[in-house]
Amino acid sequence: MYNSKIIGLGKYVPDNVVTNEDLSKMMDTNDAWITERTGIKERRWAVEGSGDTTATMGVKAAKQAIERSGLDKDDIDFIIFATLSPDMYFPGPGVQVQHALDIKTVGALDVRNQCSGFVYAISVADNFIKTGMYKNILVIGSELHSHGLDKTDRGRGVSVIFGDGAGAAVLTREDNNAKGILSTHLHSQGEHAEELVVKAPGMGTRWVTDIIAENNPDDESYFPHMNGQFVFKNAVVRFSEVIMEGLMQNKLGKEDIDMLIPHQANLRIAQFIQKKFELGDDQVYNNIMRYGNTTAASIPIALTEAWEEGKIKEGDTVVLAAFGSGFTWGSVIIKW
Repeated sequence: MYNSKIIGLGKYVPDNVVTNEDLSKMMDTNDAWITERTGIKERRWAVEGSGDTTATMGVKAAKQAIERSGLDKDDIDFIIFATLSPDMYFPGPGVQVQHALDIKTVGALDVRNQCSGFVYAISVADNFIKTGMYKNILVIGSELHSHGLDKTDRGRGVSVIFGDGAGAAVLTREDNNAKGILSTHLHSQGEHAEELVVKAPGMGTRWVTDIIAENNPDDESYFPHMNGQFVFKNAVVRFSEVIMEGLMQNKLGKEDIDMLIPHQANLRIAQFIQKKFELGDDQVYNNIMRYGNTTAASIPIALTEAWEEGKIKEGDTVVLAAFGSGFTWGSVIIKW
């Protein structure tokens, strides 16, 4: 049985920087309020007409990851695309990437696990490679939040959090079982699904025909809803649990973590976890202050930046951890 390892990383974010001051001109908010609660100072929002979509951003990140991997695009055996914001309701963006990159007719799978989407996608890729089914897999996390946010006072508690961007990784087969992805750990708790949710359009709630027929300007079902305090309280518990689960399975302790890449949901969550695991500033990578919460894209963007900055070296123990809508959460333990 093989291991899988990451051999190429890439990222893309729109050029348009939206600061907290910019948001204060759209809605009743201010820099101090946003910074205190989230740690976010700015985010990237795609400009209409720029050509940036969930799929095209994913393609740009993927091209960089493939180039850095040293592989040719036709060496890719499979594509996994994690997002909550596909260009189309269906089909998903995985097939758009296959077409845009002119990759041969390999399989393309879409993962809809929101903030934990990239962790789930990495786990799927890892297990496909472990079993020998595929050798080289392209994994993408990409989100275009900005076009679906309520940018009025009504949505200020949520809309200030989210940003646009994409990250990608190329995974390949590793014969040394002491290297690469050592283990992945996935969980869910659906009883809390409506604490962080976009309800419409959806077959179980309000479908497109209902929205059109009612034409209700006060309908909030297609905007994100989040019970912020409840999400925060659950996140700090589940982050800790799933990181420890991964460490214990691999007979590692918190002192063995060289780099923790948490999902960039809220800087306060990351700081809480950092303190609990007694990690230094050089052992946790955060970029939420620059990009906001890019859900499925946040971990691959942060992982790429940490690697680019030389903060991840061969032999390092790297931990990825995420928690989000669903509730779903997970971790990945890597020996780089």
